[in-house]
Amino acid sequence: MVQIDVIGFGLGAALTLFAVALHYSKGTGWTSTKDISQEVLEQRAATVPETDFPEPMNRSIGGGGVAAGAVAGGESGELEEGDAEAETTSSSPADIPEDEVEYFEVEFVKEGETIELSNNQTILEQGEEHGWDLPYACRQGQCVSCAGRIADGPAEDYVVHDNQQMLDDDELGDGYTLTCVAYPRDSFSIETGEAP
Repeated sequence: MVQIDVIGFGLGAALTLFAVALHYSKGTGWTSTKDISQEVLEQRAATVPETDFPEPMNRSIGGGGVAAGAVAGGESGELEEGDAEAETTSSSPADIPEDEVEYFEVEFVKEGETIELSNNQTILEQGEEHGWDLPYACRQGQCVSCAGRIADGPAEDYVVHDNQQMLDDDELGDGYTLTCVAYPRDSFSIETGEAP
């Protein structure tokens, strides 16, 4: 049988209670430092040049692209004749006239539903209009946040990309697409939220 020293136990408990009471009566003596987060942000903003990238964490930051302030067509800033012609003749699938719009059945695998999509709006826009919260970040084809995978084959057999800059030929061949700049041109199945 274990014997407890009553006097020692009582003395220990009394000292513990005294230390706790002393601690709470005086406090810890610690005071928080001044919040300098806004000053740090302002200082960083003053020293870091602005970029053309709308969202942080893009794969494209630091890779390729044009230096800030670079101008098309040489130093004069004027477009050459061929460039001006290309500028006026290039068009987006979003510019398709209403009487020429086509519709395709697209199965959204993760959402568990097949819906009809037009070829003059992006997959992302039409999925959002249907009420789904699909992943995205830049909405300009400059990151892979909105990426999805078309299981039926090469992406370019089923969608037209308007200015996608992140997927290489192998990734497109594996069926990957950027839903923010992809316009359907056939019926297919897609798994959203799938990046290469």
